[in-house]
Amino acid sequence: MTADKYQIEIPIERGYLDATFVAPQTTIPGILFVHGWGGNQEQYMERARQAAALGCVCLTFDLTGHARTQHEQETVTRATNLADVLAAYDRLAAHPLIDRSSIAVVGSSYGGYLASILTSIRPVRWLGLRVPALYLDEGWDIPKRALHKEHDLVAYRRRIVGSDENRALRAAADFRGDVLLVESERDEIVPHTVIASYLQAFLKAHSLTYRVIDGADHGLSDEGSQRAYTALVVNWLAEMIGGRRAGSRGEAATQAVR
Repeated sequence: MTADKYQIEIPIERGYLDATFVAPQTTIPGILFVHGWGGNQEQYMERARQAAALGCVCLTFDLTGHARTQHEQETVTRATNLADVLAAYDRLAAHPLIDRSSIAVVGSSYGGYLASILTSIRPVRWLGLRVPALYLDEGWDIPKRALHKEHDLVAYRRRIVGSDENRALRAAADFRGDVLLVESERDEIVPHTVIASYLQAFLKAHSLTYRVIDGADHGLSDEGSQRAYTALVVNWLAEMIGGRRAGSRGEAATQAVR
C-alpha cells in the first residue's frame, strides 16, 4: 500500500524541529457491479466477495424491473435504468472508505452498455465489460422491452457500428482508463461484430485487455464458463489495483459530469 508524506514543524523551546509524517493511505478502491437484462445482483455476489478480499468496497444492486421490482419490467426505460446506475455509483462513491479516483465499474450485456454510458457522466478508472450490448440511440424513453419490436437489433448488431453513431460507443471512444472486454465464443445475442465495435471505439483507453471465454454462451449457462469469467474479472482487478497501490501512473478517467 502506498503512503502519504507531508512535512510538519514541531515547536520546541528554541524554535522548531523539521519533521515528516509518513502515513498509510486510508482510502481504498470501490467496485460497482451492474447485472444484465433479466438478471439480478446475486449473479455478481461471489465476484464481489472475491474482489472485496483484494481490499475493495463492492456494491451490487438490482436494476429497476428486476428482482423486487420485476413487475415494472414491461415499462422500465433505459433512462430509468441509467438513473439507477448513477444512483448506485453515487452511493458507492459516498462511502467513507472510498478513494473516488479509484472506482471500477463491471457490467454484463445490458449492464455493460449502461456502464459504458456511465463513464461519460461519472469518473471511472477501471471498466470491465462482458458481452456489452448495443442499442440504437432512438427511443431512449420508450420501454426497453419495446426496443426489440421497434428496432431490428439483430441486423444492427451484425454490422460494425461507428463510435459517432451510438451513445455507448461515443463514451467508449472518450474513455481514458483501463478496460477489460470479455466475449463469449458462442454468443447468439451479442455477436462478435458488437465486440469489434467496442474494440474499435476504445482507442484512447490507457490499457485494453480482451479475452474470449471458449465455448461460452451469452448467459454463461455452464459452471465452467462462470468460473472462467470470475477468474478473469478478479485477476484483472487484482492487476489493476495492485498497479495503483504500487504507484503506477495509470491515468484515471475524469470526464466532466454532464
